[in-house]
Amino acid sequence: MPKGPNGQTRPAGTVECAVMVARIATGEIEDNEKSGRVRSGHAGAIARTTSLSPGRRSAIAKKAAKVRWG
Repeated sequence: MPKGPNGQTRPAGTVECAVMVARIATGEIEDNEKSGRVRSGHAGAIARTTSLSPGRRSAIAKKAAKVRWG
């Protein structure tokens, strides 16, 4: 079976996946845990806000916008 982002097994087939979604919808299975990427991204955002001053964060954002939008 395929592994999810947290190492949990997920059904590979369409029917099995539909059954799992139905079980989550009816409350038989709980699927509340956020993925590892979401949790680590949130932790990174907190670390950035504590380590960088607001002016420095603004300068970084302006530089990124200039590179992205020209």
